Amino acid sequence: MDELITAIPAGLTAFSATNIDDIVILSLFFSQVNTNFRRWHIVAGQYLGFTALVMASLPGFFGSLIVPQAWIGMLGIVPIAIGINSLINRDDDDSDDEVETEHNNSVLAKIFSPQVYGVAAVTVANGSDNISIYVPLFASSTLASLPVILAVFFSMVGVWCYAAYRLTNLTAIASTLTRHGKNIVPFILIGLGIFILCKSHTLESSSLTAMTLLAIGSCVLTQAINYWRSPQVEKN
Repeated sequence: MDELITAIPAGLTAFSATNIDDIVILSLFFSQVNTNFRRWHIVAGQYLGFTALVMASLPGFFGSLIVPQAWIGMLGIVPIAIGINSLINRDDDDSDDEVETEHNNSVLAKIFSPQVYGVAAVTVANGSDNISIYVPLFASSTLASLPVILAVFFSMVGVWCYAAYRLTNLTAIASTLTRHGKNIVPFILIGLGIFILCKSHTLESSSLTAMTLLAIGSCVLTQAINYWRSPQVEKN
């Protein structure tokens, strides 16, 4: 019984300490909601990404080996790629808001929505350092306390999403995010990716640095080619 009582504050503390920065990212996401990017995309993506982080940390409970931190840091490429895509294709966002295809109404289309995976990818990348906290926490847990900690974690994801959404409803914050959010989100995502790469010591390895630069360069080239081939550019 004592283990169950201590598991709740342990879960609350671990989640809050490792996800406090997610409030900012989630608030920015909620400020960009439109016809193609709904609130449920953000909530579903946050849950999906957090589930991936928990699954990656569970081997600590079983005493298995974990992927090296430097390799985990390569997840920082994901927000950089999304930020670059937003910068290059920002002119297409308004025109895309008016188009909503029929397959988006199907359950499978919603589950496999690219918007959901985009949010999930940012969640995983931003939370890659969470694994270093969750692994020892899970390793020190028992069969009785682990489910309690996991229940606290997944409950807090919902609380975090709601808190971020409520922040965007505050007049001062909402007006600022609405007016400048679309312009600053790409740079925040790129900065987040660079921070993750540096914090995880990924760039201290020459081979990982080369792989990172190759991946980012490929992303820039692909997005540039797609942009110049787009109908909007051809019309101009």
